Amino acid sequence: MKNKWSCLAVACLATLLLSLDLTVLHLALPSLVADLGATSTELLWISDMYGFALAGLLVTMGNLGDRIGRKRLLLIGAVAFGAASAVTAYAPTPELLIAARALLGVAGATIMPSTLSIIRNVFTEPAERTAAVGIWSGMSAAGFAVGPVVGGLLLDHFWWGSVFLINVPIMAVVVVTGFLVLPESRNPDAGRIDLVSVVLSFTGVVTVIYAVKEAAHQGVGHADVVAAGVAGVALLALFVWRQTRLAEPLIDVRLFARRAFTASILTNLLAIFAMSAMMLMFAWYLQLVLGWSPLQAGLAQLPGGLSGAVGGVLAARLIRHLGRNGVVALGLALNAGSFLYYATLGTELNYLTLLPVMVIGGMGVGFAFTVNNDNVLATAPRQRAGAAAAVSETSFELGGALGIAILGTVLTSAYRAALDLPAGVPGGAAAGESLAGALSVAATLPADQAGQLVRAAQAAFLDGVHLTSLVTAGLLAVVAVLALVGLRGVPKEIPEEVLTAAH
Repeated sequence: MKNKWSCLAVACLATLLLSLDLTVLHLALPSLVADLGATSTELLWISDMYGFALAGLLVTMGNLGDRIGRKRLLLIGAVAFGAASAVTAYAPTPELLIAARALLGVAGATIMPSTLSIIRNVFTEPAERTAAVGIWSGMSAAGFAVGPVVGGLLLDHFWWGSVFLINVPIMAVVVVTGFLVLPESRNPDAGRIDLVSVVLSFTGVVTVIYAVKEAAHQGVGHADVVAAGVAGVALLALFVWRQTRLAEPLIDVRLFARRAFTASILTNLLAIFAMSAMMLMFAWYLQLVLGWSPLQAGLAQLPGGLSGAVGGVLAARLIRHLGRNGVVALGLALNAGSFLYYATLGTELNYLTLLPVMVIGGMGVGFAFTVNNDNVLATAPRQRAGAAAAVSETSFELGGALGIAILGTVLTSAYRAALDLPAGVPGGAAAGESLAGALSVAATLPADQAGQLVRAAQAAFLDGVHLTSLVTAGLLAVVAVLALVGLRGVPKEIPEEVLTAAH
């Protein structure tokens, strides 16, 4: 086998790019409003579509990698991701941008489970595997940190599409180095992929997500929401039932009988659901309330993401002292505390006070995600590593997409409810859509009226930030307790074979 650490480097580079691609979009959203005239609903779809397409196909792609080879699927996905990035960069309308983001999601679905399953098959010794997963998680966190800086540099000098073009040369490096150093691995006993299961898993996930999004906009009782919700749950229930009847299922549902597996999947989903809104919230707050440039906003968030990378590397050592459940619970509790501080943000900011809060919260993220990802990989057979990794990544992406959709809607709804437009100010409909819309209207008004509108809109937005932060802090605290109980008794070092103790 070729050098395992070189394999890890390729997997980390691919993961770094995927996380970087998500965060640079958040900084580009204000520019999208100005250049493409996107509405608040279109902005949510632009943010969500990548995650929705990716989440719907992860299970299928993870199984495909187990069958045709994880290296082959990773290289195919890298080429497709680079091509889709170029298409995204030059999308002329919000509708075409949404479609291009969907193509990126399809390509991303081939890469994510491949990187983790390659790590699972290359690193067979428990301590090394946990350390490798920690480094992989750290690189993912580093991508979230570096993304805003790279995006800020590009947006200060180029148009918003440049944040996607940066993907092309990086993916070229992944393809070349991956071809040279990665070993091929696959499940030698895997049968054909059940196409009915593919259709059920994709349509079920997408339909449920549609129901959640529409519920946030139209209300839970709306006919479309009820119909989509019932249909989505029925499709997923049918998918699970079918897996129990197949010799080679897309998901071995027996894995969910293992407490370490199920608790890790659930805590990952709920944690990223809570924290995904923070990235979007900060991108808007720093630029539209404080008036910072995209580069300043990116640099301001850098320490938080880098501390997440440090937390990922330190997690393996902390397991020896606190146990797996203790490390995950500690990480989530630290992050909950940071959101309590975010609920106090105002129109002025002392960055030296914010800095340690961001560092502590980011390190907590690294603790939680490293241990949870290692739990999932360690409690699944190596032959099914792609499918197990896909389940883990599906929970991550689905949680992130739902978090942006639901908590983003909470933020927008709170803004609209709190906005008190000054008398005589025109453009009330646009100003009521979002803070960015209000600032666009203000730019066309006389100085006195513009000042009144900006102050009113920023105050309403901060009300939304405070409410969203408190909701997120509460959710993270609950998830910390769930992790402490759900992962109790899981061994500090999970051996190569599947543990009966993990049940």
